[in-house]
Amino acid sequence: MFRASVMMLFVVIFYAGNILTGKAINELPPFTIAFFRLLVAFIVLLPFGIRSAWESRSTFVTYKKPFLLMTLTGITFFNTFIYGSLQFTSSTNVSVLETVIPSVTVVLSAILLKERLRNVQLAGVFVSLIGAVWVVLDGGIFSIAGMDWNIGDGIMIGAIGSWAVYSILVKKYMHLFPQFGALLVMSGISVLVLIPFVIAEWAIVGLPDNLMTSGNVTGLLYLGIFPSFIALLFYNRSVGILGASQASVFLNFLPVVTMAGASLWLGETVTLMKIVGACMVIGGVILTTRTKQTVKAPLEQTAD
Repeated sequence: MFRASVMMLFVVIFYAGNILTGKAINELPPFTIAFFRLLVAFIVLLPFGIRSAWESRSTFVTYKKPFLLMTLTGITFFNTFIYGSLQFTSSTNVSVLETVIPSVTVVLSAILLKERLRNVQLAGVFVSLIGAVWVVLDGGIFSIAGMDWNIGDGIMIGAIGSWAVYSILVKKYMHLFPQFGALLVMSGISVLVLIPFVIAEWAIVGLPDNLMTSGNVTGLLYLGIFPSFIALLFYNRSVGILGASQASVFLNFLPVVTMAGASLWLGETVTLMKIVGACMVIGGVILTTRTKQTVKAPLEQTAD
């Protein structure tokens, strides 16, 4: 139990590092960051996933449409949205807005999968969304009409929607595929999909002359290894010990770790209003997911 908890703490640190590193190297354009992150991840995953991917090739072909949609929403463009957002807004805002994803996923599940929403879940969704807006506006929620909106916060809406769709598809289809084989194929497809976007990006903004600096190379290696691979290993092992419900609770601390890192490493100013908003988001997400987890507890225990 203690070992699983420690692993989950590292998962949160690695995911916070994804945001902080994305901000630190945002002198590189977003498609470039996403492309090289996934290229590194593909190379790292190759020895772990090539065999299972080949053995399950017929499954990939049979379910090619949902698999491709999972790839595009969860692997190709989710982090691209995040890195694009970090060009304009703070890592603190990105981490808090990312924490809203479970609440949005619950709402989409109710719409698309006809899952029933209970009153406490609706309350949780409302609280988490108000908390997210609170963070974006730094507490000035009553002056919302007169605010100058940050385009980066708007880009994060794409990331939230993208991962919410991915999460719904994962519930229905991910169990059909081998874990490392699926990640390998997803990373490979994403690299191919992003090539024309990177070429277009370089044609518009120019070839990054600082791509191969030590700081950027280190950052890209970190993104491709730790959030993409090691964090996944730790998370899956922790789920096997703690169960999915308890393990997911740790992810609510992503804004806390990111805020600390942003303040210490990036020199960002973390205001009291942002802390209040982050607490609202975390509380709302806990409300949104608790009832759902309680109802499904027997199924989760069987699966784990």
